[in-house]
Amino acid sequence: MERSKKPVSFIATDRADEAQAFYRDTLGLALCETTPFALVFDDQGHVLRVQIVSDLRPAQFTAHGWQVENLVGEIEKLRAKAVRFLQFDQLPQDALGIWTTPDGSKIAWFKDPSGNILSLTEHAKP
Repeated sequence: MERSKKPVSFIATDRADEAQAFYRDTLGLALCETTPFALVFDDQGHVLRVQIVSDLRPAQFTAHGWQVENLVGEIEKLRAKAVRFLQFDQLPQDALGIWTTPDGSKIAWFKDPSGNILSLTEHAKP
């Protein structure tokens, strides 16, 4: 495959209006196109295509995520917009929902309106 091809990420929603508001207004992604089949966002030069479906059973694992420089700051911004961060029984997380990996990276998870699990990751500094 050519290296010049750009990746496109896909996620699905059964709540198009709520997803549009969430990805555009809450997460700040630029909405490029709306069709009966998908909401297309520019995610910092990367295409995120939110497919509109009638029946959705969200995966129980992370569907999409972002690398961030300041995880706590990003969590605070999203919490101010009523985003709730997830706590998992099997992971030792702090009060903000941050899990620190063995290499020192920090990860937190939250859901979109359709229940897709999304994540923010602050990689450990070498």
